[in-house]
Amino acid sequence: MLFHSILFYVFAAIMFGAALGVVFSRNPVHAVMFLVLTFFNAAVLWLMAEAEFLAIVLVLVYVGAVMVLFLFVVMMLDVDVEAAQRGLTRFAPLGIGIALLMVVELVQVIWLRSQISQTSSGFVATPEGYSNTKALGAVLYTEHVYAFEIAAVILLLAIVAAITLTMRRRPGLKVQDISAQVAVRAKDRVRIVKMDAEKKS
Repeated sequence: MLFHSILFYVFAAIMFGAALGVVFSRNPVHAVMFLVLTFFNAAVLWLMAEAEFLAIVLVLVYVGAVMVLFLFVVMMLDVDVEAAQRGLTRFAPLGIGIALLMVVELVQVIWLRSQISQTSSGFVATPEGYSNTKALGAVLYTEHVYAFEIAAVILLLAIVAAITLTMRRRPGLKVQDISAQVAVRAKDRVRIVKMDAEKKS
């Protein structure tokens, strides 16, 4: 159990450092890579908590799909790093205040859980034959089905917004004019020129 606790704190510290790298990284691509590292360590923590389904979904969905989407969006948006840094210093007091509020809430939750379960230590072992995938699906598609559908709609809107931002008109950007291509006529594109046959010398 001691080795289990050591591993937990090691991976939690790495995840915390990677999260700080996401916030304070100057390069947007580096920030995305730090976010991938954060998700990997969170997946390891889920595995240690015997929530294998959540860990696999976190790696496959977020690291495998969402992070790739983020990376392409960041690279295609051509983010102005200097403007982002100016915005970071301007909103720093608000961000620090929200971070402190979250820290206070986390400390209260940890303290309450420690008061409730003082006798228990570590993660509770699951009974034999227990499937966290089945239990999660039973709760997700019965009690929280509306929240699940709302989250799906929000993700769809985020994808559409990302595509719209990447396809916006920029100076020097070449785009197709579908209506002009459909309305084109052959005589506007092809010109037949009659020439006299050349005589061989």
